Amino acid sequence: MRLSLLVSELFVYRSQMPASADVVYAWHTRPDALTRLTPPWENARVVERSGSIDQPGSRVKIRLRAGLFFQTWTAEHAGCEPGRMFRDVMVAGPFRRWEHTHLFIPDGNNKSWLEDRVEYEFPLGWFGKLVGAAYTKRRLTRMFAWRHRVTAEAVAQEAQRTLTNPG
Repeated sequence: MRLSLLVSELFVYRSQMPASADVVYAWHTRPDALTRLTPPWENARVVERSGSIDQPGSRVKIRLRAGLFFQTWTAEHAGCEPGRMFRDVMVAGPFRRWEHTHLFIPDGNNKSWLEDRVEYEFPLGWFGKLVGAAYTKRRLTRMFAWRHRVTAEAVAQEAQRTLTNPG
């Protein structure tokens, strides 16, 4: 157990959103949300999906390309509190452990915070961490900056449409 603590990592990315927590959560429930949140440089695409984020046990499979190799990443939705959070856990993929919690934190009527918390362990224990920690942190920072920007722009556009077409 102690060794696991030495190789575990926690990554947190948090941004203020121009919409309520309920609106930001609802946007994430859209069938196309994951595709829209995948940066173009990631060379990844959704190849299979069952259920939705609010259904524990539902899954999504993503095909990734890393250099010359392809890998399938399977995530299972493991928990959900509608409007506040959902969690997905990697059941097959490149890490020893990967748990991603998406938090939607209210901050008034038309603002909220989006927080992504990823707890993960590298393959190959301390050696995997030594080799991959800095690279992984840079990659996650870049990816979540993209995701949060896309989310903020999308919910702002939806809020604007609602204001101009209230019916």
